[in-house]
Amino acid sequence: MKNRMGVICVAMSTLALSFLLAACDREVSKTTTSSTNSEGTVKSTEKTVTQAPDGTVTKSQESKTTVPSKP
Repeated sequence: MKNRMGVICVAMSTLALSFLLAACDREVSKTTTSSTNSEGTVKSTEKTVTQAPDGTVTKSQESKTTVPSKP
């Protein structure tokens, strides 16, 4: 009986570990660009491409604009 419980615990641990490792996405590329205009405003754009374990590719883009504070 104890031997059977040990085997079940090891099997469940292995299964749980495989789910944790399989859920990780791989970052394929990441590009960051920024530009400043004459007023001092900075515009930054970040593009990221990730690949899931099943082979699907996801592209995301994030833009942020920073306006300088006035004295």
